[in-house]
Amino acid sequence: MKEIRWHGRGGNGGFTSARLLGYAAALHCGKYAQAFPSFGPERRGAPVLGFTRIDDNPITDHSQVYSCDCVIVLDETLLDVVDILEGLKEDGSVFINSALPAEEFRKRPGFDKVKHLVTIDATAIALQELGANIVNTIMMGAAVGGTDLVTMEALEAAIDGSMSPALREKNKKVTKMAYDIVKGGMAK
Repeated sequence: MKEIRWHGRGGNGGFTSARLLGYAAALHCGKYAQAFPSFGPERRGAPVLGFTRIDDNPITDHSQVYSCDCVIVLDETLLDVVDILEGLKEDGSVFINSALPAEEFRKRPGFDKVKHLVTIDATAIALQELGANIVNTIMMGAAVGGTDLVTMEALEAAIDGSMSPALREKNKKVTKMAYDIVKGGMAK
């Protein structure tokens, strides 16, 4: 089973992406999936968690994800508030929305042990392509580009099936951009 933890702030769309990844796996890749949020204070800007589980077999565990294969951080300021490495498996992957190169994060305690650490400036992509700082689908594309949890086609199909027509094409575009950046090794 692959377990993914999403770190965001209320209003970032972290749970939306957790759910989209689950839809992509279950509806378009023939896998079993779960996606669920964990909210603290329910207000815009407060730290929130989202979780996705993906497996080839039925998933019977309905608890919070404590040990994860992948951590996706939508807002790098959370690194000063939350231990995003807690429970990360030894061979796990971390994807951070940041303009800084991954080497800058490796200077932080614990980050030197992260096997696969990727940063991508999802904020810049969002502002340029979406006209708003909404990075959730960009970070989803980056994570899939670096992990192959699902196919890009499955992500696009999940977006088509879950988003309003006005949002689909732009979100598919930015998801694919991030996927290609990470897949091509161009992420920092």
